[in-house]
Amino acid sequence: MLLKIHGADNHSYCYTGGKSFNPALPTAVFIHGGQNDHSVWILQTRYFAHHGFGVLAPDLPGHGRSQGPALASIEELAGWLESLLDAAGVTKAILIGHSMGSLVALESAGRAAGSTRIAGIALVGTAYPMKVADALLDAANNDQQSAIDMVNIWSHSTMSPKPSAPGPGFYVQGASQRLMQRIARQSDSKPTVFHTDFAACNNYANGEQAALAVACPTLFLLGQRDVMTPAKAAAGLIAAIKHAKVVQVEASGHALMAEQPDAVLDHLYRFATAALGSPTAVAPAAIGG
Repeated sequence: MLLKIHGADNHSYCYTGGKSFNPALPTAVFIHGGQNDHSVWILQTRYFAHHGFGVLAPDLPGHGRSQGPALASIEELAGWLESLLDAAGVTKAILIGHSMGSLVALESAGRAAGSTRIAGIALVGTAYPMKVADALLDAANNDQQSAIDMVNIWSHSTMSPKPSAPGPGFYVQGASQRLMQRIARQSDSKPTVFHTDFAACNNYANGEQAALAVACPTLFLLGQRDVMTPAKAAAGLIAAIKHAKVVQVEASGHALMAEQPDAVLDHLYRFATAALGSPTAVAPAAIGG
């Protein structure tokens, strides 16, 4: 689905899980992380869309099929997301964000405090502050392949993820590497999309204030072996959102959706049905069927 945001000439793309988007359904919005696109949520979005939810999984500006420059701050991305929900006619939704996308979800929920539009947020692989090493920021601008290699290695807990790999010959790390390379090829100007994304995470300073304002149901979904955003790095946010539920996913690094896709789907679907109400007669226990 293509949408016009802020009346811009550029269009923004949203994947809808293989179903036409219907804003009358309870809506789940999936927000990808840096140097990624909607495809990192492919299993979760398709399941949600085929089990009663309206699904929006946008490619953020400058990523995937969305045009325009990448936005330089988490605050700008949150404003863009609000406009996207307006353009899609969404009045009530849960926000599910991974890594950089988790900060966008957090900022959006903080801004929406007092309204009923954001019914819940799920923060996957999150941290605050989400600091990025100077060497990685430099590589993201001047040696993207080295940056891709570093992030790809650090994002996965093992070279041979089992049992999440769907079959013999499927290379989880290779799929992630190719996605990041594809995003890198979209623009050869500086700052690169990669640098813009990581700098936005590094510079975001409103996380604590946003967390203190969050009143909606909140889920922290953290990789037990995550070295990019270690579980302990979310402690400040967890303390600020005292009503939050915290789940650590075993045998997973930062790339939770790739390494433990079924566990991520299970936790997210249960959270969504609790926050928005069960959209169908399908019980959460039926996940995987």
